[in-house]
Amino acid sequence: MRIILAAPRGFCAGVNMAIECLDMALSAFGAPIYVYHEIVHNRFVVESFTNRGVVFVDDLDGVPENSHLLFSAHGVSPEIRKIARDRKLVAIDATCPLVTKVHLEAIRFAKLGYHIVLIGHEGHDEVVGTMGEVPESIVLVESEEEVDQLEFPAVARVAYLTQTTLSVDDASRIIRRLEKRFPQITSPAKEDICYATQNRQEAVRLLAKEANLVLVLGSQNSSNSQRLKEISWELNIPAQLIDGVEDIDPGWFDGIETVLITAGASAPESVVEDCVAYLQENYQAEVEVRTIREEEVHFQLPVELRKAMG
Repeated sequence: MRIILAAPRGFCAGVNMAIECLDMALSAFGAPIYVYHEIVHNRFVVESFTNRGVVFVDDLDGVPENSHLLFSAHGVSPEIRKIARDRKLVAIDATCPLVTKVHLEAIRFAKLGYHIVLIGHEGHDEVVGTMGEVPESIVLVESEEEVDQLEFPAVARVAYLTQTTLSVDDASRIIRRLEKRFPQITSPAKEDICYATQNRQEAVRLLAKEANLVLVLGSQNSSNSQRLKEISWELNIPAQLIDGVEDIDPGWFDGIETVLITAGASAPESVVEDCVAYLQENYQAEVEVRTIREEEVHFQLPVELRKAMG
């Protein structure tokens, strides 16, 4: 068996920053540290921090006053920030800067009187936070069909934004439909789908055709990991999305000569290494690393943590 190990894969700069924030908060302030929603959408990461005294919450009612609260990489709405202030919580903002960019674009468009169309997945933490910035000015669409149902006044100014972890192909199709329906629609100054999402998708598109099976390391609630699996299936290459080696079904490898392994932007490299080791041990697999693009992006830690660490 041959393993093609896609690169880049795994943690992006935003996830690295969020995890580093939580690590440093534990060192600086001690447990418990509260986190609003999962720090990133990955079971192994969440479990490892839970074991160190981090408490993940879906509402702030049970968080004691004066506790340290970290906002996850996906961002939060102004309403959540206000609740945190009212409860006298010490907030640490680990929102990915690329998500913050989308929030700021939404605020800017709303102030200019635009009707905003957000392309994204309903209920995703990032989408909830973005829509919460300007709830009166924004509408969510998930498909081309939903674009056809949009109704704006004839003189309306319309702009679109996208969730950062979408499929590039899906987003492009929806954008084309928007531009057809609303020829004067305004786009963001720079595209919203993040560099890491695009790079990991590009790697699967380029490399999957050389494989008989694609393994995507990532959790089921990871939007960008789901997109990697979907891209492989669109190329008619079977793909499995797994949290780790314990999810592997040996039956997947019957007659398989080449496996492409990649990982979503919130999956740690350790789960990739475990899967590679499993295939080497059980199928005498040989590994070939294929790098389609280098990544050298790094995001600065939030100012409140930099101050705390001196």
